[in-house]
Amino acid sequence: MATRLTVSRILHAGYVFECEGARIAFDTIFENPFSRNCHAFPDLRFDGARIREQRFDAVFISHFHDDHCSLESLDLLARDTPLYIYCIFDELFAMVRRLGFTDVHPLRLNEAVTVGPFAVTPREAMDADVDSMFQVRAAGLNVLNVVDSWIDDGTLAQLVREGPWDMVLWPFQTMRELEVLAPSRAAAAPPELPQEWIDQLQALAPRYVVPSSCQFVQEPWSWYNRAFFPIPYAQFTREVGEALPAAQVVRLNPGVSVRLDGDGSLHPARPLDWIAPVGEQDIDYVYEGNAAPPHTSEIARLLAGDGALLTDAQQGRVLEYCRSGLLHKYGDVEAASDYFDRPRIWQLTLYDHTGAATQFRYLLDGVSATRAAPDAGPLGWTTEIPAVKLYAALELGESLTSMYMRINDTVFDADTERDLQDADVVDDPLIRCLFSDTFGAYQAAQLRRLGR
Repeated sequence: MATRLTVSRILHAGYVFECEGARIAFDTIFENPFSRNCHAFPDLRFDGARIREQRFDAVFISHFHDDHCSLESLDLLARDTPLYIYCIFDELFAMVRRLGFTDVHPLRLNEAVTVGPFAVTPREAMDADVDSMFQVRAAGLNVLNVVDSWIDDGTLAQLVREGPWDMVLWPFQTMRELEVLAPSRAAAAPPELPQEWIDQLQALAPRYVVPSSCQFVQEPWSWYNRAFFPIPYAQFTREVGEALPAAQVVRLNPGVSVRLDGDGSLHPARPLDWIAPVGEQDIDYVYEGNAAPPHTSEIARLLAGDGALLTDAQQGRVLEYCRSGLLHKYGDVEAASDYFDRPRIWQLTLYDHTGAATQFRYLLDGVSATRAAPDAGPLGWTTEIPAVKLYAALELGESLTSMYMRINDTVFDADTERDLQDADVVDDPLIRCLFSDTFGAYQAAQLRRLGR
């Protein structure tokens, strides 16, 4: 029988590979929405009962981010499923074992894992402390799953030596995760692929390129849907096709499968029967620069319309954090730039479900934060956030990507504006206090929901 490898898309960076009766999966996300507000694009439904019937010879997870490693998705799998995870933090492995998995292994870069006909080798991503890529060999075929990593020159040279490549799963979006935090200060992204990506794809010279990762949008009303994703599928296909005329660009929507034969030919294969497409599937992203972002008060009201409301106790948790918890936390973390080395007045504004504002002012002086009076001095930084999102970050492990935080959306005095040119948006005091020294908050919240 001719050699063949079947590749099926789950969602985002998730895939199932099948060869010679063996099945392995990557970055298994079986939720829609996932990561709280990432809605599958195109839309789909997962059949949880059928997923529970699936058996995988191994599952590989590229990194700990919640859109790649979700315990609520893993909860659908048999507990004896071998899990191979790339993560430098022991806490994640402990969490997965608390979920009941008994065959859990850390992945090491450049060390292959053999599963039946498969040899899966983690390769180094640009940020090796966070994520990894996967090289998959089976039946004489060679596939590179880049996940959503960036590749440095040293790894690229190694990957070129590992070729030739039959298929590359390439992350096709340059997501504007930080730019949407400060849209009044961010330039619209050029609607084109980075030249670095084109050069790297040309060096790899694969037969087939799959635009991978980023198969999601936010809530239907979200302005992020027009500002977050600059590259549509059509443009990726055009640019990669022009740069690699010998390659074929293959779009794999969720549930879609293709069979890669040993002679290099590609054929449709039976789709995954536990993913049900909903509506039109060959839809595309639309980018409109900064897309006229609505005020944070309006976003808070829209979230409330979706049912995101706080109880009195939850609202009290948020207010107590702003009055006290944040002050204690601020000195524990450091900024990446020196903007906050001198005293600054920071204004934090919370918006409730009606769009009403509650403001707090702080004096930030080196490593200390204290409450400040309204007339304490000119503002040096501002942060706005819906109160329900601050609560979600504190108690539900919600990540920065979905919090609708708005930073420095005002005009400061001339000296402050000059200093801000060298400041980094992630130096925001609230971001630092919520995220700078925490790990696995999302997964920990999932364990609580699952009763583990």
